[in-house]
Amino acid sequence: MTDKATTDAVIEASSALERRIEMTVALAEIDKDVGQRLKQMSRTVKMAGFRPGKVPMKIVAQQYGSQARSEAIGAAVEKAYGEKVREQNLRVAGYPRIEPTADASPGMLEFTAVFEVYPEIKPADISGQAIEKPILTVTETEVDKTLDVLRQQRTTYVETDRGAMKDDRLVIDFVGRRDGEEFPGGKASDFAVMVGGGQMLPDFEAQLEGLKAGDRKTFDVTFPGDYQTKELAGATVEFDLSVKKVEAPHVPEIDADFARQLGVADGDVDKMRVEVRSNLEREVKKRLLAKVKEQVMEALLKVNPIEVPKALVEMESQQMAEAARKDMESRGMAMKNIPVEPSWFVEQATRRVKLGLLLAELVKARDLHVKPEQVRSIVDEFAETFEDPKEVVRWYYSQPQRLAEAEALALENNVVDWVLANTQVSETPIAFDALMGNAA
Repeated sequence: MTDKATTDAVIEASSALERRIEMTVALAEIDKDVGQRLKQMSRTVKMAGFRPGKVPMKIVAQQYGSQARSEAIGAAVEKAYGEKVREQNLRVAGYPRIEPTADASPGMLEFTAVFEVYPEIKPADISGQAIEKPILTVTETEVDKTLDVLRQQRTTYVETDRGAMKDDRLVIDFVGRRDGEEFPGGKASDFAVMVGGGQMLPDFEAQLEGLKAGDRKTFDVTFPGDYQTKELAGATVEFDLSVKKVEAPHVPEIDADFARQLGVADGDVDKMRVEVRSNLEREVKKRLLAKVKEQVMEALLKVNPIEVPKALVEMESQQMAEAARKDMESRGMAMKNIPVEPSWFVEQATRRVKLGLLLAELVKARDLHVKPEQVRSIVDEFAETFEDPKEVVRWYYSQPQRLAEAEALALENNVVDWVLANTQVSETPIAFDALMGNAA
């Protein structure tokens, strides 16, 4: 479909979101602009043998003519493109691709600007969608489970002279040989291994039980047929092993010392339980909301199938790739020679862009704009876990980027609340272990 709204520009819809604007600019206008630019340059240009502002125009044109013409053409293209976009009231996504026309008419510069526009979105009816809202009330049972996890995390090991048992830690030397020859990766010294911990092949770990410090043992192990190292897949090898230490696990008791380890200065166990419960309730609330939010976003995507501009997906993919690279660098990984390609994130980026556009339109259509008190409530929640909450609040409000994160979260919460109020919601109890990711 072609719209000839002006004599010097034609706009075409080449796909749902792609637009092409064909434009012409008189070369005489460009030549005029080039002359003005060179005249302006001549007033300030510096050149050996001439005083500033006294360089002959012919020399200025020889030196800077190409630059002036390039700038004049760029300005003419930008002006023609901008006027047409504003005239048509187009919401452009990304930057245009400029394609010059090879066989332009005499005395004219002809070119095509190819770009994408934002999709027109009218939020669809969501009342037919079903949302399962998981529910969980934190009780003393959940507090006890959490304390047990915290105890396990603080396990220490004490050297023992008895035979090794499950969950003991051994320090060993071993060497593996295939057909009498050592193989790569089959040798280690001062290697710490947990009995039954799954670090080694099951047949290897089974040989550890009952061993004491100073024991030596030789045994065969057959590698699985699908073992990741093809040279060893299905092979039977011989291991020589010597035990240097056997260490038994010691899990701390729930007492004053343990309470102090968790940050309770006076060692009050009851106070520790209150703090653990408070933190646990906060974490449970966050995880329950995350599960609901995921369903809400999927429901919105389901009833609002939209095409999104490739330019926005490309930008989002690049940002995600850069964020992944920085995250890995922060973890100590040397990323200099490790590629992180934006193409890896296209699917995830597409989903983000779709949701971003949908949420923006839904907020406008249903007046779900964020209120200052909602942002403050989220910031206060963030600050609760710190020793000086007031200082954290001040920090957030002095950091526009961090405050924007709280605002985005508040906006998502508004959308979630609206969707829950307008869909079929059923409450479903969820097990504590399943919610916390502890299920077997």
